[in-house]
Amino acid sequence: MRKLVPIAVWAWLAAFALLALLPVLPAPIGSAFHQELGAKVLIMAIFALSLQLLVGYTGLVSLGHAAFFGFAAYTVALLAPQSQAGNGWWLLAASVGAAALLAFVIGLLVMRTRGIYFIMVTLAFAQMVYFVFHDTDLGGGSDGTYLYIKPEFTLFGHRLLDLEQTAHFYWFALLLMAATVGLLALVLRARLGHALVGIRHNEQRMRAAGCNTTAYKLASFTLAGALSGVAGFLYAVQHGYVNPEILGWHQSGNALLMVILGGIGSLPGAVLGALSFVLLAEWFQGMTKHWQLLMGGFIIIAVAVLPQGIAGGFAWLRGRWQARPAALPAARERTS
Repeated sequence: MRKLVPIAVWAWLAAFALLALLPVLPAPIGSAFHQELGAKVLIMAIFALSLQLLVGYTGLVSLGHAAFFGFAAYTVALLAPQSQAGNGWWLLAASVGAAALLAFVIGLLVMRTRGIYFIMVTLAFAQMVYFVFHDTDLGGGSDGTYLYIKPEFTLFGHRLLDLEQTAHFYWFALLLMAATVGLLALVLRARLGHALVGIRHNEQRMRAAGCNTTAYKLASFTLAGALSGVAGFLYAVQHGYVNPEILGWHQSGNALLMVILGGIGSLPGAVLGALSFVLLAEWFQGMTKHWQLLMGGFIIIAVAVLPQGIAGGFAWLRGRWQARPAALPAARERTS
């Protein structure tokens, strides 16, 4: 297994390097439209990665994950000044911290439940957060609220990024996604990650071994909420507008579909699932207003053909390719 780690690292670095080239490519590939679409893919990839930590590595299926995504987006819109650019460092920290705090509070209340009860309780809490913003004037009610000026990221008085430029925003989103992947890779290699995988496989055995499974699951739930807050921050900055719909259960369902489509228990799978979901949604929307029917049909076929997801399909092909050279000498011996 140790020999595979450098290969995986080089693969990630190569993928990030290729993605970073998008804004400098000639049109139409490097156009502003494709940069904005690429940034949307990166945002949804961070969102899917955060849910992958819960579903794929901890075994906690949540239908309330959009609550943290939307709460972070609202935090940015409500804290940002309307007449000037806000401090990007502060707004990013505040949105991620708010999402993490909300996840910690909800996690304290839901960690005693399991299975279908956990799914329904997380959904119930997410709907409560939804109605807080939908039925009150806190964030503009059902009309939502605006982020009029994108925040600035400065260092010693010098502006590092101009998020008004699509290329700069794309690179910033790519940097945050790379940081998310790196953080999750470190977590999964640490004691916390091993404990979470053990809980997913057999929680009773982990408790019998003296592991405080509730504390580990709460840590996973809080970290997943914080990473979802990163995606929520980027969403608010990109669109400049947030409304209660981003807190709805269907947004959590979309993230879960990305994880399933890409492959449960795989970091590359979450990214591939987000890429496939966003690009297909964009394509189907251009074909018909009933694009959800096409998306639903595609997901059904994809799950039937690739039950382990897109990443699982690549792993199967790689296994077949690696087994092919070993099978050739055996075949020759049988024929001789």
